[in-house]
Amino acid sequence: QMQLVESGGGLVQAGGSLRLSCAASGRMFSNYAMGWFRQAPGKERELVAAISRTAGTTLYTDSVKGRFTISRDNAKNTMYLQMNSLKPEDTAVYYCAGRLGNIQRDNYNYWGQGTQVTVSS
Repeated sequence: QMQLVESGGGLVQAGGSLRLSCAASGRMFSNYAMGWFRQAPGKERELVAAISRTAGTTLYTDSVKGRFTISRDNAKNTMYLQMNSLKPEDTAVYYCAGRLGNIQRDNYNYWGQGTQVTVSS
């Protein structure tokens, strides 16, 4: 089992920034591709960004390109999501997720409990 714990969510004004962290334990972190997902009220969960095992490849959903940056520190078993120029439509519960092997947009097996991000206008 891989345990994932998110932190860093909160309330921010539009145009502001937040940095989410995801701390992993229980498995060799560097064997897992990682992703950030979000789910807004009444909407389906969507992939925000994903990162390969060595951070050589990243994926972003179009709506966050140029504003969000995903990164990871395998020595610290931690993944990050730097969110800049936040918009009210970024409001959601953000989840980190892991999957053994290559980076993908879906099929993640391990999930954190989520952290709320609220962007006020």
